[in-house]
Amino acid sequence: MSTDPREGLTVTHRRYVPYAHAHYAGDLVDGAYTLGLFGDVATEVCIRADGDEGLFAGYQDVIFHAPVRAGDVLEASATVTRVGRRSRTLALEARVVCRGRPDRGPSAAEALAEPIVVVTATGTVVVP
Repeated sequence: MSTDPREGLTVTHRRYVPYAHAHYAGDLVDGAYTLGLFGDVATEVCIRADGDEGLFAGYQDVIFHAPVRAGDVLEASATVTRVGRRSRTLALEARVVCRGRPDRGPSAAEALAEPIVVVTATGTVVVP
């Protein structure tokens, strides 16, 4: 078991998904939007862990579990699971925590009692 204090470090961001990002019928948002959020949390992980923005080297095991829609509030988290000499492995997860409810009115929305996991992945970042 590693004793590196960076292992277990978690960063979480929340972001409202604007309707301008709806790309498909039903106000669906493309998967790249969530991957962009993963890049943002990974950058903060690198800053906090290593004092550098680092570079995202790649994704493994990206799984799209449920749709993301305009009007959602997404929560994206990155947790350091392995620390190498220059690389860091991250467990990534995005959840919908609030969802628009256009069936109740044009600006209706609700906070979800249980978040919906929409995307999971493993990522690798490198730092100088």
